[in-house]
Amino acid sequence: MKHINAIILAAGKGSRMNSTKPKVLQTLSNKTLLGHVLMQAQALCSQVFVVVGFGGNQVRQSFKDDSINWVEQAEQLGTGHAVQQAMPYIDDDSISLVLYGDVPLIEQSTLEKLTTQAQKNGVALLSVMLENPTGYGRIIRQNNQIQAIIEQKDANIEQLKICEVNTGIMAVDSGLLKTYLSNVDSNNTQGEFYLTDIIAMAVGAGKTVASVIAENEFEVAGVNDKMQLAALEKTFQQNQASQFMQQGLTLRDSARFDCRGYLSFGQDCEIDVNVVIEGDVSLGNNTTIAPNCIIKNAKIGDNVAILPNSLIENAVIGDGASIGPFARIRPETKIGNNAKIGNFVEVKKSTIGKGSKISHLSYVGDTVMGAEVNIGAGVITCNYDGTNKHQTTIGDGAFIGSDSQLIAPLVIGKNALIGAGSTITKNAPDNALTLSRAKQTSLKKRKNHD
Repeated sequence: MKHINAIILAAGKGSRMNSTKPKVLQTLSNKTLLGHVLMQAQALCSQVFVVVGFGGNQVRQSFKDDSINWVEQAEQLGTGHAVQQAMPYIDDDSISLVLYGDVPLIEQSTLEKLTTQAQKNGVALLSVMLENPTGYGRIIRQNNQIQAIIEQKDANIEQLKICEVNTGIMAVDSGLLKTYLSNVDSNNTQGEFYLTDIIAMAVGAGKTVASVIAENEFEVAGVNDKMQLAALEKTFQQNQASQFMQQGLTLRDSARFDCRGYLSFGQDCEIDVNVVIEGDVSLGNNTTIAPNCIIKNAKIGDNVAILPNSLIENAVIGDGASIGPFARIRPETKIGNNAKIGNFVEVKKSTIGKGSKISHLSYVGDTVMGAEVNIGAGVITCNYDGTNKHQTTIGDGAFIGSDSQLIAPLVIGKNALIGAGSTITKNAPDNALTLSRAKQTSLKKRKNHD
């Protein structure tokens, strides 16, 4: 078997995007269009070449991957010209797989079929059947064999009726591809070097062009404007939702669910509407996520309840924990088993021990908290002195009264009791009540003088 090289065409400007970013850097599900194509290409191919033009430096800087071979197309003179720029770096004894940086949803199985056919026949073309083929190059067949591709502007009336169209994606023996490209000319209405012209050349040389017809139209759909991008985003999310449900995930409404990263889950998990998953998220068994939550780069255990309107980012949530509603769990936080983080509570870069409770209206940052701690309403750890962050340590079984301020660096002992409304600036001992209050004074009510 010959090794496979991917040639990804990514030189277009994408004027209809009305953006300062090159088209291939537009995002679908929090990943660039080019990133989606690269993921498939790198899984299949031994080498990947990306042909860049407009905004080439910006595209390069967006991918810190030394395995990508960058090739510049200084002038955009058509698809054939773009592929030619990569050919000097490719061995003749290989297969060249031509992909497009703005066709993000091509599937691995389809590319495997295409390259397998190219290994057998030397030339393999991916097409698709469209109800409305307007704007696409038509596949010309004779006795069911591909003979040529006619571009829309060069097609006659009969050819325009053909519904099988060219996707532009093909796999070709690299030695043959170099020979064919050297004979491509720009004698057409666009004055460009069409890659599609090599199909007629292959047929003329007696080659059978293998045909693979894409099963799904979305696989080969390109993106030229924000409406097309939004349509593909919807398709991508619906496909993911269907796959997750087939694997056992309960989605209350699959049309109102977005996974913009990677999601794994155990049995009997349920996600309600308007939940956004980003980064790498894992759910244990029997975990529920209520409406309007955002979960990013989080490991969530078994039997966890994420209540409405909560945000969790770069955190670990232990088994049996309860988060929210309206809670914010910030990066580098670990919530222990059976802990409770209640409404309007923010936790940052802290470890919350087993069974501890921060029920409402509190901020806990840079804190190591033991087990079975109770944090009252309105408590804050004052972890920042304007220059540096400092740590608060709270021992097992401590009780922090409502509306208290803990001025870090500070240690609250085991089973310590902090009186409500206290400002604590010194370490509090184990098994003792510590409080800090001004003397309460009541004045007699003045007589009413008429």
